[in-house]
Formats: sequence, C-alpha cells, structure tokens
Amino acid sequence: MRALASAPAKTILFGEHSVVYDEPAIAGAVNKRAYVEITESKTDKSILKSYDLNFEAELDTKHKKYNLKRGKPGIIRYILEALNKVHDHSPIVMKLSSNIPIGSGLGSSAAVTVATLAALYRFHNIRFNKKSLAHDAHMVEQAVQGIASPLDTLVSTYGGLVYLSRNKKVEHFKVNFNAPFVVGYTNKHGNTGKMVKDVRLLKNRNPKIINPVISAMGQLTNYAKQAILKRDFDKIGELMNLNHGFLDVLGVNTLELSRMVYTARECGAIGSKITGAGGGGSIIALCPNSVDEVARGIAAEDNVLKIRFTRKGVSSRVYK
Repeated sequence: MRALASAPAKTILFGEHSVVYDEPAIAGAVNKRAYVEITESKTDKSILKSYDLNFEAELDTKHKKYNLKRGKPGIIRYILEALNKVHDHSPIVMKLSSNIPIGSGLGSSAAVTVATLAALYRFHNIRFNKKSLAHDAHMVEQAVQGIASPLDTLVSTYGGLVYLSRNKKVEHFKVNFNAPFVVGYTNKHGNTGKMVKDVRLLKNRNPKIINPVISAMGQLTNYAKQAILKRDFDKIGELMNLNHGFLDVLGVNTLELSRMVYTARECGAIGSKITGAGGGGSIIALCPNSVDEVARGIAAEDNVLKIRFTRKGVSSRVYK
C-alpha cells in the first residue's frame, strides 16, 4: 500500500502572536507545498527520508525517538508526534519532500504535520474530514511547541485566504485577492516555540503595556478584513506597516528582518512586515506594481520567493 498527501505553506498577513491570545488573524495558503509518501517497510525498521532536506533517520514511533543517519533533526519532532498519535507502530518508510523553506515563517511544520496526518489516515484507512484533520494537526503542533495557534494548520488544511475570529470561527474570503506578494527570508531560521514563549514572558512581565498592544493588533486585523473585502490595497499596505511596528514592540524583530522590510518599502512595496513568529524567518511585502524591483532589492542580501495565494488545501490518496 502507498499513501500520498500534500499540504500548502501559509503566510500570515495579520495577527501573528496576538492570535495566540484569542485575537483575530488573517492568513492564506500559498503555492508552495510539502509532500509525504508512506509505504510498508521491507525491514523491521521505520525509516524517514528526505532528499530535499538531506536527512535520513530510523524512527522509534512508539517512544517518539529517532536515530539520525544524516542531516539535522528539525521537522522530525512533528512527524514523530503525528506518528505516535495515529500510527500502529508497524515498520514503514516515509518520504518527505518540500519546496517550503524550513524555518522561514511560511508554516513548514504545519504543512508537514497536516500532510503526514493525512497520509497516515489514508494508510490506515481511517475516516477523517478537514475539521478533524485541522484539529489533530493543531494538537501535534501544540505538543511539540508547548503553545501554538491553530491558524497555520487550519490554513494548510483548508487552503484559501481565511479570517479567524476571536471565537475561532473561520471565514473564507470570497473576494478575488490574487495580489502579488514577495516573501524575503534569511538563512537564520526562526524558532516558533521559543518566540511564542518569549512573547508570553514579556507579556507577563509588562501586562499593562503589552496587553493593549495585543488588543490593538486584533483591532488592526479587523480593519484589514474590511480593506481586503474592498480590495483597498493602499489601506492593506498601510496596515501591514503598522502591524510590523507592533511586532517590533513584542520583541520578535531582528536586524535581518528589519533590513528586508525597509528594503522592500524603498524598492516600491506599499506594505511590508514580518510574517510568522519572527526571530528569523520571513517578511512579506505587498507589491502591486513593483514585484521584480522588490525581489531584486531583497535578493541582494537575502533569499526571495514570489508567491500567490492558492485555494487548494490538503490533498491525499492511496494506492493498493
């Protein structure tokens, strides 16, 4: 039996970090994906291989342990957590491929988690729907990170551009929002779990300062929702710039991220900000008339992706 699944990357337009504290957020699936294939092993060992990421490991799925043969562990923790949640611990071979830069703020761990769970459900003939898959994927991320927003796994599961309300209700934007964006990312990977923890500690030390900031980020996200529905790109860009300022206050900015944000604006982006947890990773720039100029500007010192939003979420199938 061979089970295949894939799930898209995501980018957060508004609401990083504040979403952890039940404020709204806006995020969208983008046209980069993670792919997982699961087959029965011909030996008594479970193996995880990724030629894209250049690693291989023997997995102890029952005890969530691994023996690394080559490469860096990174994403293996999410895969082991998913396997422990669903798999019957029989020997399997899992192949992972991805065109999502790891640690870049594009939700690589969520995409891998969603794709892994979907492939496992297919492999074991377990019935599931998108709602249950998004929930289970969030539980995996939370187990690994300690605290995690449901947004990344939700977007990777459903696809499209979504608004997550304060009460966790999901609204899919019906408006055509195929605006051109540039993502810049550094070689310094962000650590989502650490950044979420650091913001929580900052909030606990300075509640009278940070609580209003988080509340204001939520209000900003609601303004952005209306701007997106009106396709008011100038307003969206302005709000992106404001959102970046709030993220700087939360301490998740870095010299490299700041450099990319201001390079993007200097090259013609009407809005640019950190996307994701920060501490490394990515920025996103809205470039209705300057995609190539912004991409060239960022590429002088950092890495660049031109992205579009996609309506395609998780997909899976099985071959017997």
